[in-house]
Amino acid sequence: MTVEIKTKVRKEIKERLSKQNKAQRLRKSSLITRKLIKLSEFKKATFVMFYIASSEEVETALAIEYAQKVGKKIVLPTVLVREKRMIASLVKDLRRELSPGPFEIPQPKKKYIREVPYESIDLVIVPGLAFDRQGNRLGRGAGYYDKFLAMLPKETPRIGLAFDFQVLKDLPTLSHDISVDKVISA
Repeated sequence: MTVEIKTKVRKEIKERLSKQNKAQRLRKSSLITRKLIKLSEFKKATFVMFYIASSEEVETALAIEYAQKVGKKIVLPTVLVREKRMIASLVKDLRRELSPGPFEIPQPKKKYIREVPYESIDLVIVPGLAFDRQGNRLGRGAGYYDKFLAMLPKETPRIGLAFDFQVLKDLPTLSHDISVDKVISA
């Protein structure tokens, strides 16, 4: 039953994301970025793991740009398909070092992969199709983030970014699902 509900929610949220216009998406993303950079978890962090947003997700470019400007180290997910896992990689030059990876999501080119140990990451900004008020997260179904988040030290803050309609009252979860500590929305 849980799997069927997750499939239904994924479909509904993807539909709503695709109907959101670009100007609205960017305006809300800007509000979310302002909330994020005010958080103590963000201010204290040195190594911040972001994600590169798809054309429908909360845009992370402004937050990444700001983080670089204030001296934070930018870490991005790198999917290793053969190994069926995701690692964190330090990125120094976003324009030069990235290329489309699995699922067409930009990630560091092979020659620029600089793996960052789990314990060095101070904050993880987590994408999701939906979140609930308890911090449960619904991803796209491949499980890369759940496996990655499970390896992080428990004290590493995990923050989800979402549009208001992506934050639901509650989500069904399975034993391997990893929640976030906070969800920032607009």
